[in-house]
Amino acid sequence: MTTTTTPDRLDRAVLTLAGVLVLGALAPLLDSTIVNVAIHTLGTELRTGVSTVQWVSTAYLLSLATAIPITGWSANRVGAKRIWIVALALFLAGSMLCGVAWNIESLIAFRVIQGLGGGLMLPILQTLLFRAAGRERMGRLMAVVTLPALIGPILGPVIGGLMIAHLDWRWIFYVNVPICLAAIALAVRVLKPDPQPTAAALDVTGLLLVSPALAGIIYGLTQVGTHGGFGHADVLLPIGLGIVLLIAFAVRRTDEPLIDLGLFRTRSFAASTTLLFLTGFALYGAMLLLPLFYQQARGESVVAAGLLLVPQGIGSLLARTAGGLTDRFGPRPVVFAGILLTVAGTIPFAFAGTAYWLLAVALVVRGAGLSAVSLSVMVGAFRDLEPRQIPDGSSTTRIMQQLGGAFGAATLAVVLQSNLVGHPTSTAYATSFWWAIAFTAVAAVPALFLPAVRR
Repeated sequence: MTTTTTPDRLDRAVLTLAGVLVLGALAPLLDSTIVNVAIHTLGTELRTGVSTVQWVSTAYLLSLATAIPITGWSANRVGAKRIWIVALALFLAGSMLCGVAWNIESLIAFRVIQGLGGGLMLPILQTLLFRAAGRERMGRLMAVVTLPALIGPILGPVIGGLMIAHLDWRWIFYVNVPICLAAIALAVRVLKPDPQPTAAALDVTGLLLVSPALAGIIYGLTQVGTHGGFGHADVLLPIGLGIVLLIAFAVRRTDEPLIDLGLFRTRSFAASTTLLFLTGFALYGAMLLLPLFYQQARGESVVAAGLLLVPQGIGSLLARTAGGLTDRFGPRPVVFAGILLTVAGTIPFAFAGTAYWLLAVALVVRGAGLSAVSLSVMVGAFRDLEPRQIPDGSSTTRIMQQLGGAFGAATLAVVLQSNLVGHPTSTAYATSFWWAIAFTAVAAVPALFLPAVRR
């Protein structure tokens, strides 16, 4: 009797590839949350004010955003394997330089190098994996590769808090070094050689429009919290300029655009990218609220707050079966179920005085819902695209996630700040969580346009 391998099963080569790429992606995903926890300590150690030390995070975000648009072209022109290794090398170099920074200015400059590597990395990861797995196995594959994105924000605060409490601040950057070195060595050995280049010459005009546009929008959003709302010139001018540049890119005519906007004519891709923007609101916005809730409303330390968020990571792990369900039934029903779970898991935080054990259970439910939504939406984005469209699709989905997260964090920061004035802290957080619940529920609308059954 001979045995056959079902086409739906992920073979060992694909799983090995996924493991190698996930290891590399772990570095930037952990780094961003660890550094956020350490911002206050960095300001104290480097003797600088809050407005200056915030640029440690802002410079990284802006650099990351400017690098994303070129990833689709570079994967086709230079090769996805080569760009992946270059991205890891940039992140490694940036991490080592950050660790030896001698003042705040040098640290900010070296964070830019880190951001360039991080911006290239995640879209290239998606391109490599979707090319290897094929559209019919994307759900199970996403269950593997989205683990760092879901667990990173949960473990990052814990690791960052422990490092700040027991080690020198430089170790928050040195921790990336062994991860990047191992990821580079494995990538050289495991990743297959790149095929022949297929892309035309670089659309320089498009790059000069899209990259500054994203940087302007994200910079404007980072200033929302500083100025207490969206009405300040430091917020409106960069966001407005960024929107104008994006419109200019969209209306210009060229045979080989930097990013193919024709992808949005595919209904499932358009619906999925809209959902990615909205889930950015739900994920990153609420991730801003949750650690602050435990610290300000419940009086917990940074380390304790990080530990109290661990149940959300457990919920994310429990929802890994959503990948197989998405392959079998299509993204739409899985996304709807995930939205319901996310809403149910957030509601207990909207009531003052909820018991800790109930909040822990709610975080498990919320983590499962977010995990199901995140991986199913990504499957919906790519399942109707042709192989040649995957690099552009990877760039576009990453851009939408980045913008959604920035808008969500900025909006909920304003809601929280406005409610902290003249209201008890518990009431302010309750109101903010109701806003987060509303953002999550709105995501059900574009979910109606996702595929409902397997192709």
